[in-house]
Amino acid sequence: MIEGFSLDSTSVKVHPDGTGAVKMNGPQAIGKSRGGWNTKIHLVVADTQTAITFALSPGNAHDAPHGRLLLEELGPMPEGLPMLIKRAYEGNETRHLVFDLGMIPVVPSKSNPLDPWKFDRELYKKRNQVERIFRRLKGFRRIFSRFQKLDVVFLAFLYFALIVESLRLGELH
Repeated sequence: MIEGFSLDSTSVKVHPDGTGAVKMNGPQAIGKSRGGWNTKIHLVVADTQTAITFALSPGNAHDAPHGRLLLEELGPMPEGLPMLIKRAYEGNETRHLVFDLGMIPVVPSKSNPLDPWKFDRELYKKRNQVERIFRRLKGFRRIFSRFQKLDVVFLAFLYFALIVESLRLGELH
């Protein structure tokens, strides 16, 4: 039984072998930030074992627009379920989209809002479920450090890692 969803992102360093080529043969979600070349993985999960959907973005791109695209792709969800969102996705557009999809956003407001909203702090602590999945994904060398130039190849490794983790966790339960 699904009790809610979590949306978060993590940055993945791009190995020097994964950079430097002219963009050809497909998209490359690689961007230069203060820490060097990075890719962000945006992930929606239902619990510590179930990834619902994910997407890539360049490391120098803001989280909110990519998170909204991911939620729009997800479409309407069961009415009244909470969506635990990292503060980087916070904003009126994201909150309204979550409401439009039939879910309840659980996200702290920024530190300087004129009209801060209330949120369930205890429920927000469950956002670590997505962090646990990221931790297990980064145990795979090809995820922890991106070696591939093309998104399609990196996405294939992500799918593979998620399937392996799902099978591994299935054996434990």
